[in-house]
Amino acid sequence: MTDFTRLPDVASRALGGSVVYANDEFYGGSEHLISPNLPSHDRAAFNLRGKVYDGWESRRRRTPGEDFAIVRLAVPAIVRGVSVDTSFFAGNYPPAVSLDGATVLGYPRAEDLLAAEWTPLLPRTAVAGDSANVLAVEADDRLLTHVRITMHPDGGIARLRLYGEVVPDPRYLGGRVDLAATVHGGRITGCSNWFYSSPANILGPGRAAVMSDGWETARRRDDGNDWVTVALAADAVLHEVVVDTTCFVGNAPAAARLTSVGSGAELLPMVALVPDTEHRFRIRSAEPVREVRLDIHPDGGISRLRLVGTVVPHAHEAVADRWLTLLGREAAAGIDRGEFFEQDQHA
Repeated sequence: MTDFTRLPDVASRALGGSVVYANDEFYGGSEHLISPNLPSHDRAAFNLRGKVYDGWESRRRRTPGEDFAIVRLAVPAIVRGVSVDTSFFAGNYPPAVSLDGATVLGYPRAEDLLAAEWTPLLPRTAVAGDSANVLAVEADDRLLTHVRITMHPDGGIARLRLYGEVVPDPRYLGGRVDLAATVHGGRITGCSNWFYSSPANILGPGRAAVMSDGWETARRRDDGNDWVTVALAADAVLHEVVVDTTCFVGNAPAAARLTSVGSGAELLPMVALVPDTEHRFRIRSAEPVREVRLDIHPDGGISRLRLVGTVVPHAHEAVADRWLTLLGREAAAGIDRGEFFEQDQHA
């Protein structure tokens, strides 16, 4: 993919990422790295340790070595690119950084991760201060659960964005599930307009807290309408659609319609929407669906889109095959493939 920055940030706290370890946080906590918000700066903010930065900052090294932090991805993913944002770190940014990845399923402790096998993702690379350093990751396709960012030798980083391809996890696709959710492998494939905010937001977890945590288009001045297309985690029969306009009060769409991209079949006929409301609709797709199109009329914004359905058996098998292959032999050892499909019997 040429523009990997349109992939989800799989490190983001908004999606479920976390920082599990940092060897030095003297000036600024490593939790700032994965904040979904843009970095901010108050020139007058000082504390007893010095200048307060909205980022992770280690002390000045007087001994050999490097400083590093370990990030747990929100969901196992193939990392395609990284943004090492040094905004406002002008005289105290690291001259270079490197990136490594590991695959450790479950919820390992920090000491387990320190002893894990790490694979290079980005060699030692020079970065600029007070800049968003966007770098491609040249590595084999492999599902990663954790990433280690190393500063050579020390300094400060405001934000770390890890852009990745989420591969559906077969363990969480049994029964009825939101197949549009980013954490399950749903993704945006097309959009007519995203002037104010990205359509990827509508596939995020939870309810939106503010308007910017949704998708909003510019005001239309013609007779057309705006739309977004979403690829599901796998072929599925859909049972429920949720169109949430929470936080959109004076700019919610007047109506919406959902169709299958493959067949053109209408899944949800044109229905009226009201502002600041979670709309839930029962549907039943006659045939399995893989990609849908949501048309909003004429424009506006929604905060979330949920597409709840049941993955068809052959698609679940294909998801399992790919997931195990990308996981690697060592990480997949001991996994009982039969567990993936237990819930399907009760769907």
